[in-house]
Amino acid sequence: MSEMTNRKIGIALAAGSLLATAFMIAGLCFVAIDMAAPAAAEQKPEETGNAADAGSLVPYREAEEIRLLALGDSLTKGTGDATGQGYVRRVADGLSKRYNKPVKLLGNLAINGMTAQELAERLERDEGYQYAVKGANLIVFSIGGNDLFLSAYASLNGRELNEAAIDELAGDLDEALERFKRVVERLNALNPNASVVYMGLYNPFFELEELRGASAKLQDWNRAAYSELFRHPQMLMVPTFDLFEFRVLDYLSSDHFHPNEAGYERIAERMLDSL
Repeated sequence: MSEMTNRKIGIALAAGSLLATAFMIAGLCFVAIDMAAPAAAEQKPEETGNAADAGSLVPYREAEEIRLLALGDSLTKGTGDATGQGYVRRVADGLSKRYNKPVKLLGNLAINGMTAQELAERLERDEGYQYAVKGANLIVFSIGGNDLFLSAYASLNGRELNEAAIDELAGDLDEALERFKRVVERLNALNPNASVVYMGLYNPFFELEELRGASAKLQDWNRAAYSELFRHPQMLMVPTFDLFEFRVLDYLSSDHFHPNEAGYERIAERMLDSL
């Protein structure tokens, strides 16, 4: 192989590495912007009927109507899906067909950039959120990604990616899990009869060798989140980790962080399998 050919290959590999890193930084920047400027048009929960009699005492499988509520961050909002359905609308449609009964979406109260701390505070203080939770017999939610990935974005601060940056990805893992615990406990206190499904986290940067190690940190989160949910028999976690490993380029949107239409379809299928 000629020296000129070797030089061209080296340039191509370097360019590919730089491009991948640029995609990763763009994804983290999106998280930071998302958190700094959450969605302005926040959906309000419906207030129809008496929350105490709204079906929350009857399991959704036995109820005449499935009353679905969605909470959390941009993954539940459906950011990245050009169709606007996300996984929530797909789950609602799938449940209606499976159980041959109406599915009423009480609201998708997910907000771009929401953290576990913010969701816990909403559940503790916001009467609209509380009303919606009490009126649901099925609740789906995602939370935690912003808590972890924003710290990764802050930790880079112009530095080169390395193992230290990966360690900082979940540097406040214990604190974030405490906030997650508050969310779970509050959901249980507001409506101990509703089935609750949590969407586990995935590593959107798996294709980057420098951040592949972050997968182990995210698995630590998922294991701890599962342990917390397991304490409540009506709650479960749907893993999404394996859906995205080795397929992130197929299932991520152009922001290289959120799922695309195909990604949300896979998440919805996984959720429906558990329901």
